[in-house]
Amino acid sequence: SVDSALISGGGFENDYWRLFTSGFLHWSVTHLALNMISLYVIGADLERLFGKARYLAVYLIGLLGGSAAVMAFESDQVVTAGASGAIYGLMGALLVVVLRLKLPATTVIAVIVINVALSLSIPNISLLGHFGGLVFGAASAAAILWVPVKILAPEAQTYQKVTRIGWYGLAVLAVVALAIGTSFAVEASVG
Repeated sequence: SVDSALISGGGFENDYWRLFTSGFLHWSVTHLALNMISLYVIGADLERLFGKARYLAVYLIGLLGGSAAVMAFESDQVVTAGASGAIYGLMGALLVVVLRLKLPATTVIAVIVINVALSLSIPNISLLGHFGGLVFGAASAAAILWVPVKILAPEAQTYQKVTRIGWYGLAVLAVVALAIGTSFAVEASVG
């Protein structure tokens, strides 16, 4: 995916909704098409694995994580938009799934490396938005797949308990992403 994750330039001033809505804005039809193709290719299997609700949560947390990284580490004069923070979040989630299932990760890692190389080589790409999405997406999948297994004793690992702990982990990640994004938005508008 070759785009960015947040509209942050010029006077954010408590427009916190931009952390979310920026993922639905695109610079062109081509930009939108690339993201939607990436979403379909990467997301179809993840949606089947996680179910619709958890898949949507992973997507949105990747989006918020990308936006938070832009707000935290990017100049407030940079203007970015697009769904690739969320797309990178799905790539991070897919990597965690492959590792958890003990499948060969070479292809997923290659896709991530190619996308990072594109992000580095094409001008005006929000590398921070991509990395933020990647990290939060991977953390989201870990919250669903690894955290419950590590917290619960094997005999206590019922579907309901594992699912509940996964949702708690997703909620914590969403709050962390929002806290990062909004705390830096406040600093930018005050400073």
